[in-house]
Amino acid sequence: MPLPMRMMAAFLAIASVIGGAGLVNDAQAAEAPIRVVVWDEQQPSQKEAYDNFLGNCIADHLRAQPGFEVRSLSIKDAEQGLSTEILDFAEVMFWWGHVRQADVKPEVGKAIVERVKAGRLTLVALHSAHWSTPFIEAMNERSRLDLQREWADLPAGMLSVEEVPAQLYKAPRRDARLTPTTDVQKFPDGRVSVKLHLPNCCFPGYRTDGKPSHLRVLDASHPLTAGLPTTFSLPRTEMYDEPFHVPAPDRVLVEECWEPGEWFRSVMVWELGQGRVVYIRPGHETFPIFKDQNMLRLIENAARFGRPNSR
Repeated sequence: MPLPMRMMAAFLAIASVIGGAGLVNDAQAAEAPIRVVVWDEQQPSQKEAYDNFLGNCIADHLRAQPGFEVRSLSIKDAEQGLSTEILDFAEVMFWWGHVRQADVKPEVGKAIVERVKAGRLTLVALHSAHWSTPFIEAMNERSRLDLQREWADLPAGMLSVEEVPAQLYKAPRRDARLTPTTDVQKFPDGRVSVKLHLPNCCFPGYRTDGKPSHLRVLDASHPLTAGLPTTFSLPRTEMYDEPFHVPAPDRVLVEECWEPGEWFRSVMVWELGQGRVVYIRPGHETFPIFKDQNMLRLIENAARFGRPNSR
């Protein structure tokens, strides 16, 4: 039975209000600032290059750009600046660690990785944070997931895995076996036993002499490299030399080299569950790397790329 005209008008008015509210809510969500946490160990030697610590320098730059809500925290803050409230706040977490990497417990790293896997957080590890607790835990988990994908066709119960922890906080020898790696044993009944050697998350060569490095963008179409010149140089930086003992990244966006011939994959991205992990190599606590305009552009790009709904 047709609705009376007055009732129809009222119904349409209500629907319009509800629909309009939905549009407003969608617009508000789209305009909500990206929630960024910059976590910094704040070792005293940073004062050589940063008046108010490296992490605060990055945070101040992001605060000056539109679209960010930024918190800057350090290992000196309550709960090491890594409370559940802080982890739940963060959509993007920049991490700087160096001499106190082991002070952050594995449980915290695993909590961060679970948020990454759920698509709630992007972890951006900077320079010496290759040995940070959350980066190590992320690389361990990616190694496990890669192994599961490799043997996904094996019937349930036919695969056994033994993990061999890496020797952490010690650089691998130049001739060391690249990790992660596996030793595989197959049995006549179809069972497969795998020994998974977890990644060392380091590299065999480094120099702290402040020699210049030269960077080349490999994919200018990627959001992480937007606005960067095809090539640029840093006048003073620490050298890292491949091979980097990490799982194969999904993207290598920038490579870096030095005059003697060393080179490094200097911007990398891994998918981890529904989220991402980014590694940005250039840096050193006593060189003003994060005052360089190209590096600051890369940092801003990482913050925008890292928003969970930017996939």
